[in-house]
Amino acid sequence: MEILSLLNAQRPTLSFEFFPPKDQAGADELFKTVHELGELNPAFVSVTYGAGGTTRARTRSVVQRILRETSVPTVPHLTCIGHSKQEMTEILDQYASDQVSTILALRGDPPRDQPNYDRSQDDFQYAADLVRFIKAHPHHFEVGVAGFPEGHPDTQNRLQEMDFFKEKIDAGADYICTQLFFDNHDFLDYRDRCDLAGIHLPIVAGIMPITSIASMKRMAQLAAGSNFPAPLLKALGSAKDQESMRQAGTHYAIEQCQELIKHQVAGLHLYTLNKSSATRAIAESLIE
Repeated sequence: MEILSLLNAQRPTLSFEFFPPKDQAGADELFKTVHELGELNPAFVSVTYGAGGTTRARTRSVVQRILRETSVPTVPHLTCIGHSKQEMTEILDQYASDQVSTILALRGDPPRDQPNYDRSQDDFQYAADLVRFIKAHPHHFEVGVAGFPEGHPDTQNRLQEMDFFKEKIDAGADYICTQLFFDNHDFLDYRDRCDLAGIHLPIVAGIMPITSIASMKRMAQLAAGSNFPAPLLKALGSAKDQESMRQAGTHYAIEQCQELIKHQVAGLHLYTLNKSSATRAIAESLIE
């Protein structure tokens, strides 16, 4: 099933993101989560792809199993760093045979064990190159791309950043899914700047509930430049224990989503970390 028609509907979509587990225990936990969240009738789910293609086989395996065991449209992430055009054709052929209709195209990062990776030798220099390549494949894929409400980490010049982003859109993108953010003003300003740049695609907002100080610190380390607004810090700081912190982070995410719905967001994409508790609480609050 193609998802673009759902994103263009009047009602915001709800979707979830998973990552490929490393072992059988992780797989068991993941698919328990998949089935629990599947009861909420998401518009689609997505499955991440490891840096440099390190989870290539596992990503496809998860996608195939979700498609086999559920009726939920499933969107594999695909990154271009480290892949040749021949490898990319093989991957796309496989997804075509799986009846996958949508792919999230990303530049991605090199593997962590290759800090001096030379990107100049890659067949795909930018995500726009991958979008263009996917669109040229005989199988019709809808293509999503990543958006950065807080700014792209590699482009400090925000005017130039939007020029680069427009190139990715013009390559054939069909919708935008943003990186996580915690201040809705960042998202709404980003959406307005897209409109000013002539970008009129559905923009899905990426939301992740913070359930512990450790997870917030880890997030700050991985996503340098993330904006943690004072109301969020105040809510987490007043928590007396782990459970109250989980509740505070979940409540903040619920209020984020409710405000975005009032501002007619095209969709809400919840980063699950392969767990259903906080994600389900957020989703159920929005369905009521």
